[in-house]
Amino acid sequence: MREKNDLYLAVLIDADNIPYSNIKGMLDEIAKLGVPTIKRIYGDWTKKTVSGWKPALLEHAIQPIQQYGYTTGKNATDSAMIIDAMDILHSEKVDGFCLVSSDSDFTRLATRLRESGMLVIGIGEKKTPKPFIVACDKFIYIEIIGSKETPKTATTTAAPAAAPSPQVDQIDNKFIQLLKSSVEDIGDDNGWAFLAEVGSLIIKKKPDFDPRNYGFLKLTPLIKSLGDHFEVDEREVEKTRIKHIYVRIRR
Repeated sequence: MREKNDLYLAVLIDADNIPYSNIKGMLDEIAKLGVPTIKRIYGDWTKKTVSGWKPALLEHAIQPIQQYGYTTGKNATDSAMIIDAMDILHSEKVDGFCLVSSDSDFTRLATRLRESGMLVIGIGEKKTPKPFIVACDKFIYIEIIGSKETPKTATTTAAPAAAPSPQVDQIDNKFIQLLKSSVEDIGDDNGWAFLAEVGSLIIKKKPDFDPRNYGFLKLTPLIKSLGDHFEVDEREVEKTRIKHIYVRIRR
């Protein structure tokens, strides 16, 4: 059932450039962002290279679109996916698109959809070329989504909120400066900035930003781990158990 503020999303998957092993994780991630009302996957289903996708299609109600490779060296799948995206755009049935691919050929498509006021979310591997990443409103790496199975090593005991990711990016000076500039951009007269707004601003500057890239499930523990650079203030909301997190640069 769709909630009032949910977004209708068209999920278009390039079977040639995305591994099928964690489709469950990808769809769970998309569900956090909106309602996937259209789910299509494109490929030449006569080839063995995409045969691994077939069980997942039935399990997750994804519509396979057959596209033969008419000419060697040409990717007909890309063209079919782009044409469908434009048809869906003009049907005005969705609020945004989720383009699942690691192929830079979809850069112009992402740009065109955004020009039409669509939210564009990209999902792909870390090898995805930068032009496609920055053409999206938000880009999520498959490597941080995780596989279909929950890691058996997970526990419920209190511990640093590190995400189970085999490839964790290093927190370098360039990234810290991005955090600081974002805090400064929206900070009040005393330098305090609402952390949720900081996170939204960072994504606008860096579409592939996600705390899980750095080994943290959420932005709050990531910021807290940088105590030499930031102060954190947890403010209780009156008559609720909710706490708003504010951050400012440590002087």
